[in-house]
Amino acid sequence: MTSRSVSAQPSAKVAAQARGDASAVQEAPVEHRATKPGDVMEGMGRERFSNRELSWLEFSARLLELAEDPTVPLLERVKFLAIFSEGLDEFFEVRVAGLKDRVDAGLRGHSADGMRPNETLRAIAIRVRELVERQSRIFVGEMVPALADAGVRISDWSALDDDDREYLVDVFERQIFPVLTPLSVDPGHPFPYISNLSLNLILRVGDPLTGEERVARVKVPPLLPRFVVMPDGERFVPLEQVIAAHLGRLFGNMVIGEHYAFRVARNADLALEEDEADDLLVAVEMELRRRRFGRAVRLEVSSDMSADVRDMLLHELDLGPDDLFETEAPLDLGGLWKVHELDRPDLQEEPWAPMTPPALVNASSEPADLFVVLRERDVLVHHPYDSFTTSVEAFIAQAAVDPDVLAIKQTLYRTSGDSPIVASLIQAAEAGKQVAAVVELKARFDEQANIVWARALEEAGVHVVYGLVGLKTHSKAALVVRREDGGIRQYCHVGTGNYNPRTARLYEDMGLLSADRDLAADVGDLFNFLTGYSRAVHYRKLVVSPLSIRTRIVELIEQEAELGTEGRITVKVNGLTDPEIIDTFYRASEAGVPIDLMVRGLCCLRPGVPGLSETIRVRSIVGRFLEHSRIYRFGGTAHPLTLLMGSADLMERNLDRRIELLFPVTDSELQARLLEVLELDLADDTNSWLLGPDSKWSRVPTTAGVSVQRRLQELARDRVRRRLDPEVLDTSSA
Repeated sequence: MTSRSVSAQPSAKVAAQARGDASAVQEAPVEHRATKPGDVMEGMGRERFSNRELSWLEFSARLLELAEDPTVPLLERVKFLAIFSEGLDEFFEVRVAGLKDRVDAGLRGHSADGMRPNETLRAIAIRVRELVERQSRIFVGEMVPALADAGVRISDWSALDDDDREYLVDVFERQIFPVLTPLSVDPGHPFPYISNLSLNLILRVGDPLTGEERVARVKVPPLLPRFVVMPDGERFVPLEQVIAAHLGRLFGNMVIGEHYAFRVARNADLALEEDEADDLLVAVEMELRRRRFGRAVRLEVSSDMSADVRDMLLHELDLGPDDLFETEAPLDLGGLWKVHELDRPDLQEEPWAPMTPPALVNASSEPADLFVVLRERDVLVHHPYDSFTTSVEAFIAQAAVDPDVLAIKQTLYRTSGDSPIVASLIQAAEAGKQVAAVVELKARFDEQANIVWARALEEAGVHVVYGLVGLKTHSKAALVVRREDGGIRQYCHVGTGNYNPRTARLYEDMGLLSADRDLAADVGDLFNFLTGYSRAVHYRKLVVSPLSIRTRIVELIEQEAELGTEGRITVKVNGLTDPEIIDTFYRASEAGVPIDLMVRGLCCLRPGVPGLSETIRVRSIVGRFLEHSRIYRFGGTAHPLTLLMGSADLMERNLDRRIELLFPVTDSELQARLLEVLELDLADDTNSWLLGPDSKWSRVPTTAGVSVQRRLQELARDRVRRRLDPEVLDTSSA
């Protein structure tokens, strides 16, 4: 049964949500309305799916668990708190904002799990409040004391001595005061617009002569560091506290009353009417300007804020009590990245320098001619264990200066501010090569950066395409066309991650460099589809959404279901939310297929439910590097192995509303490496969680002490030691 024919019966979960019972929402029992194995899926109705938004919040809970784990180096714990804070901001800006839009539009339809938008919003408020309280407890009760014990202090103004305060007075006068703009609220000055994610102080100001009292707001300058660093480099004072201590300078000869910090999140999702846009770049720029004025969706306040000030803010921002979140910790802990950057090796993970893949260096340990290498064999790269700089960047850089290269084509979804790949594309265009770049202007929160790159590329003579109407181009592909003795030959890179050197050191991703004629021809056809005006073509090896990934994945799962217990499925993705795919997994489980799913974030499938998903295990790995690769393994026992990698998660947006690609890995040596990665993922018991049938995650107990990320570092070193000098490292990434 597909998602289009799910039961509309209300679930126990929905009933619990209507009562506002957060624990019941999470723990509502599975109601078995049918006992025949083949009927369990039908009998459970919508309860066979978990709620998408609540599932994302449980990923955030796993980040908090790492932030409070004493076995994790202290500054790494700081990092996880920062990631949690930034992720929660985006969750409200996009997901909560979208749900509020649906409520305002009067849309009352159920999501796949049976919850209506207003029910989901209520459940989100309950769970987020729990998570924010936990975050505050970790920061105030655990992290601040632990940092202090290590000599790193996050200090309150009240705890500073006279010398420290004298230093901060000087910092305030020279660096902070000149950029502050106090705004009072009175009949001539209406309540000011509060920009998205800005940190603010609200205060009462009294005139000692007239006795008149007004409310005023001071915006904390967003371009200044979140924490003021003291001269010793290891003490940090929240910027808003430095400003609060000098409010008298801003409101001269006035009486300063109570003051509090607050922060607002607004709807930041783009609402493009692409069919009506004559120029997509101009349309995106207009929407970026509108983004600043999106409706408010969350108010964060310090826990000591008085009730009347809190109520005033809610009224002025047109928010309700469920939109209010109080905390004892400083607001905007995303600023903890500054603390994480401290030069304290004793408080951090051991530095990792990605290794140059042995196939890409010659006998004298110099960079090899990549085109010579790729004519002999495909090269699998696994970042950050393998160097992005000496593999993918080197591939484009060599193509840019090779006189026999005629053309380079590249997709760009997210890239860095100083992208070497973009620089190589510009260099190639200036050398007269035919260069085309598909720049996705709608990459959320990277729109402005991509506009800047698009214009720079166009000015250099690159043919820039801004993606397709109605579809985001999320695929990761590059094509090089080269003139050789035998005629024209094409080389390609296809992968799971963005062409971004910074995230290539932080995200776990995989890619394939290849001169395979069919694969390269497919990549060429894909670019013709993206840059030209053509209908879908038949791809030889690529599987491309929204054309065929959904049908191909369903076909491969059903193929294993026909084999029953002899089948085998292992999938590693970032998100699993698509109802049709989930139901197909359920049917394969009913047939007895062993199914291992590694889902880092969102997962709406419920594993281990009797009669429905007994053979399905779901785990999540959250560690030092962000697990980001997508790997699909089918078979390998009763019939030949199929291994696919690519950019697509098993989510509706990836399967239906984006240009994504999956590509096969057929070389036996490279297949063995992929299978080794999957087996290590399944063996990890240091940074893994298991999902239960009640949609709750539990930490995998550490017994063998297997860390997939540490083991992959060791394997990368071993590959170099076996074939090359062990000093061949990517020192630029160290």
